[in-house]
Amino acid sequence: MTFEDYSWHDNPIHGFKIIESDHGTGNLELDIDYISEWLRGDDNFFNFRISPATLVFEEITDLEIALDYKSCSAGITPPSIHEIVREQFNYPNGYSSYAWHIVINWPSNAYIKFKVNSFTQTLRKEPIIHNEQVLPAKLRA
Repeated sequence: MTFEDYSWHDNPIHGFKIIESDHGTGNLELDIDYISEWLRGDDNFFNFRISPATLVFEEITDLEIALDYKSCSAGITPPSIHEIVREQFNYPNGYSSYAWHIVINWPSNAYIKFKVNSFTQTLRKEPIIHNEQVLPAKLRA
């Protein structure tokens, strides 16, 4: 699949890991519940086809993370992705890459930004049909 084939809307982020790499870069791994399909029921409520997944960006630079639960006075729940945007970015030396912006819809005004060429996503289990957008821990294991 290509970037354009994915939609990460309302995908919860259960965790992230930053792994040091070569030349000042790092790998960013996101543990998400990937919603591959929204299933509208007869009652106009939705079920979701979801898989626990690992979304990896290798050799990122310029990482910036903003995540503030205090200002919204809410309990701690997994942040939720609104969308992932990427734009072509050209360095002064002519090298080309992408600037990524993971827009978080919960908590508000949150984001993850970085620069990297590509990503991989691996589903860790077959999709499960569930009535919520977040899988409980027992279904993620």
